[in-house]
Amino acid sequence: MKAAVLKWVAQIPFGKVATYGQIAALSGHPRAARQVGRILASNGEDLPWQRVLNAKGKISTESQSGELQIRLLEAEGVVFNAEGVCDLRTYLWQPELSQDRSALKKSL
Repeated sequence: MKAAVLKWVAQIPFGKVATYGQIAALSGHPRAARQVGRILASNGEDLPWQRVLNAKGKISTESQSGELQIRLLEAEGVVFNAEGVCDLRTYLWQPELSQDRSALKKSL
């Protein structure tokens, strides 16, 4: 699962976000959103981890990494409202239909 999660997160474009649940589903494990969070938290690779939010469009941590995540996303043009929510209707990444999961799995 880890390789698939990292591969999908690496594809999230600049200025777009995905949810933990979305990445879990794309990786073939639709009920593993928390596992996606653990994978990203323990990953030391150069990966756009900041582009993954919770299902409400919010940062999942309030630590310094949460503040960093907001700053990084705002630098990409992602806007958060006063409650710290990103409008997923505007910023949610929708992988193109040509990005078929079976093709991704074959490449792993």
